[in-house]
Amino acid sequence: MDIVVRWSGRSGRLGRVTGLRVLFLGGTGIISSACSRRAVEVGIDLTVVNRGKTSSRPLPPEVRQVSADIEDAAAFAEVAGQDFDVVVDWLAFTPEQVRARTDALRGHVGQYVFISSASAYQTPPARLPITESTPLRNPFWQYSRNKIACEDLLTALYRDENFPVTIVRPSHTYDRTLIPFDGGWTIVDRMRRGEPVVVHGDGTSLWTLTHHRDFARGLVPLLGHPRTLGDTFQITSDDVLTWDQIAHTLAAAAGTTAQIVHVPSDAIAAVHPSWGAGLLGDKTHSAVFDNSKLRQVVPDYVATIPFEVGAREIIAWYDEDPTRQRIDPAIDEAMTALIAQYRLDR
Repeated sequence: MDIVVRWSGRSGRLGRVTGLRVLFLGGTGIISSACSRRAVEVGIDLTVVNRGKTSSRPLPPEVRQVSADIEDAAAFAEVAGQDFDVVVDWLAFTPEQVRARTDALRGHVGQYVFISSASAYQTPPARLPITESTPLRNPFWQYSRNKIACEDLLTALYRDENFPVTIVRPSHTYDRTLIPFDGGWTIVDRMRRGEPVVVHGDGTSLWTLTHHRDFARGLVPLLGHPRTLGDTFQITSDDVLTWDQIAHTLAAAAGTTAQIVHVPSDAIAAVHPSWGAGLLGDKTHSAVFDNSKLRQVVPDYVATIPFEVGAREIIAWYDEDPTRQRIDPAIDEAMTALIAQYRLDR
């Protein structure tokens, strides 16, 4: 069956869209929850399929929710057998998952949007800013290599079968529930107790944090857009901070100050391998992005929420319910050990 993708000619402005049937695989995660809200705001007929277990990011009442495990082939086939103009896959992380989705959706979808990751880009990048043409290569992080493999599969499907794929690469996107440091609340707790915190490297590498509502302003106009098929877009903020600035901004929002001890990323990885994997594979190196390609199809896209605002949202959410303030004892202990070592070395 051929499905015609309908596009209203809208840009990033809040224009009404009628008749666009969209399916989100997932839709209540950090990034996808804002996109769910944005989609219904512009009049998209949105269906979300997930396991229905989240409560921290409830779906808007206009969303049609289907509770199903999409890893269950029979359950997913029932959903995928319906016709949708657009399917956005927030939950595929391996080529096997992508293959299962595309096999089930073939003939039933006008556009399949795969949510990849900016961590798939060449690490470390040979030049900045990062664009969609920056090579994909990350030898440090399996998560990123899996995303690259997914993209390779989808590119082949588009070239060989004209499968209607659009690839989207978010960078470090957050909402009020996500503290942008490994260990989450652990670093805020240490700051408030007057304890020093670890910042990797010398704290001067540049990093881009994108608020999830800003990301949604970039993504939703791509849905059903005829100029996106077979193409790739990154969606990030243009607000760039050093890691020291991020720590100080978070501390200020928490009503305290940050005492920072700088530790090399490889030393962190030696003490805490999983913390180190995310650093070596992503956060160690500067990440500054050029969003001009996105603006070719969403000409008025602009990220409007700086981290100073986002940090206050984060602290307010955690302070609203102290049960959310969970400490990661392994990272807390690793931080204490690293601080003791590197303070002595000075």
